[in-house]
Amino acid sequence: MKDVIRSVDRALDVIIYLYHEGKERGISEISRDLDTYKSTIHRTLKTLENKGFVYQNQQNGKYWLGMKLYGIGMASMNKTSLIETIKPYTKKLFDEFQEVVNVSILELNNNDIPRSIIIHKEENPNKVLTVNPPIGSSSEFYCSSVGKCLVAFGKNINLEKYKRINLKKYTENTIIDWDDLITELNKIKSDGYAIDEEELEKGLTCIGAPIIGSEGYAVAAISLSGPTQRMREGDFNYKIDKLIRIVKEINLKLN
Repeated sequence: MKDVIRSVDRALDVIIYLYHEGKERGISEISRDLDTYKSTIHRTLKTLENKGFVYQNQQNGKYWLGMKLYGIGMASMNKTSLIETIKPYTKKLFDEFQEVVNVSILELNNNDIPRSIIIHKEENPNKVLTVNPPIGSSSEFYCSSVGKCLVAFGKNINLEKYKRINLKKYTENTIIDWDDLITELNKIKSDGYAIDEEELEKGLTCIGAPIIGSEGYAVAAISLSGPTQRMREGDFNYKIDKLIRIVKEINLKLN
């Protein structure tokens, strides 16, 4: 077909191949099964990896589909089994506190630091937040509670390769030192939840907790967000405990 761009066609073949295989595959395996030179497959995979469409497992060198594909799918679809499972629980959380509830997944990209992508939300349109991004939008992981949870509980995430990137300071509370950030992530993993203490937007506080899949890693994360004054009034620890209980219920449902 004269209108087909061969490099694009080949990249799509690789994505479809990985999807059909249903597991990580190495360059030699992909090259053999697609009857394509290893060097060509290598360049194709690196191009896809740079855009987040595949990722390389640093432990075994094999490739699998990236979260970019999931994020695109979430932006174009109204329903997924994961969202349908989570919805009753996010609604329960929203009904009790009447604050924004976001569900996010992680996007890995070698050219930039990991980002969290919103795939579902519960909100009251009458309560306007300064920062209330729509479904499908993304933000750097280090300045959000869900992002920090997704990385702290993520699978095979090597932060060393991102340390060359300077972290943007959004507020005086934004963590921009990599050593401090890693300390924070270790604390989150120990505590089981994360807090965004006005790290993205002054006056906005978020609590986040990870949704753990069958392999023991975060497949998504949920946050409860609102103006700091409202979030902090009453029993703040109760809000944290409630979020953790909700997430535990989801984990039992999924696993």
